Amino acid sequence: MKVNILMATYNGERFLAEQIESIQAQTFTEWNLFIRDDGSTDGTRQIIKQYADTDSRITFINSAETENVGVIKSFFMLVKHREADYYFFSDQDDIWLPEKIELTLAEAQNHVQTDPLMVYTDLKVVNQQLEVINDSMIRSQSHHANTELLQELTENTVTGGTAMINHALAEYWTVTENLLMHDWYLALLATALGKLVYIDQPTELYRQHDNNVLGARTWSKRLYKWMRPHLLFSKYWELIIASQLQAKHLLDLNIATEKKDIIEKFINLQRYDFLERISVLKNYGFRKNRMFHTIVFRTLLITKFAYKE
Repeated sequence: MKVNILMATYNGERFLAEQIESIQAQTFTEWNLFIRDDGSTDGTRQIIKQYADTDSRITFINSAETENVGVIKSFFMLVKHREADYYFFSDQDDIWLPEKIELTLAEAQNHVQTDPLMVYTDLKVVNQQLEVINDSMIRSQSHHANTELLQELTENTVTGGTAMINHALAEYWTVTENLLMHDWYLALLATALGKLVYIDQPTELYRQHDNNVLGARTWSKRLYKWMRPHLLFSKYWELIIASQLQAKHLLDLNIATEKKDIIEKFINLQRYDFLERISVLKNYGFRKNRMFHTIVFRTLLITKFAYKE
């Protein structure tokens, strides 16, 4: 069984060594770690080289070039770099708990390997000193974990650093444009073509700090948005439209008619007339994971308040 761990780095010298060492401390040891650096200007590249020189399982795939392509394309290049049975995604600044790989692979064995599969878990949010801020990111932010296409179209609950995909799913990842994030799109592929499976157990410590690309929601972030409602509604619409563009890629795939219908209804929601929008939202059940966000989401789509063509 070939297991690839994929890590994309960018100016991550503060916490990178701890993350690599947490991978080295896994109870499952037969893995290969492939790291792509996205043009770091700090000491990140030197740290990667040091670990690659001392552990044959670690490969620095672009040690000779420093092109910056962004996080989505970085992970795409990593997935396509070397074929494996399973691919784990790793951030540069978290800590993997020792049984993360073993636990996830045990779940993967319960499913047919030729069917597209993503497995993901919960995680604990910690501060820079690894003190626990929240025991469950899923429960604190999303109320529940998504496993179905209808849920995942409107809201992502997969944190990339907890996720694993099999090769059958990796083969379907062929696009990088108009994606909100690689973990969200891969989760959509899993729900559209195979299975998205959630393990209700934390397998990593998610380090919350100022430089996170996408961080856990904090009260300060929420307050900042609510103090500026015009920006809030603009951001809501940006997310709705971006998630529709992302979902549109699925229509190019050979998926079940029922699922294709759900996707088409979602990506065309604001194009229907007033009564049709109400009917589609009611009959298909498009919603967010929390009641308040569902109310805002549906109200904006029904009224098209602050929507700009």
